[in-house]
Amino acid sequence: MGKKKPRTRRSFTPEFKAEIVELCRRGDRSVGQIARDFELTETAVRSWVRQAEVDDGERNGLTSSEREELAALRRENRRLREDVDILKRATAFFATETR
Repeated sequence: MGKKKPRTRRSFTPEFKAEIVELCRRGDRSVGQIARDFELTETAVRSWVRQAEVDDGERNGLTSSEREELAALRRENRRLREDVDILKRATAFFATETR
């Protein structure tokens, strides 16, 4: 039983995504057809269209800039928690050393 290799993760420019979204909005071809034509997953194309609708105010949700800010805040929060954890361990270590 041959296993399929997982598809490597690719990244796309915002311009490329906008072009794909525009093609989907025109309605000439289905999302599935556009995905096949550009060798993309249908799920990715649908999520790009959905995010473009949020960014344009056509749908509720977090805009792209809000998502970026939230991700940055979560990274900073994680780093600060790690810093606090290190300081707690250092404090406990030095407290036992001085006794």
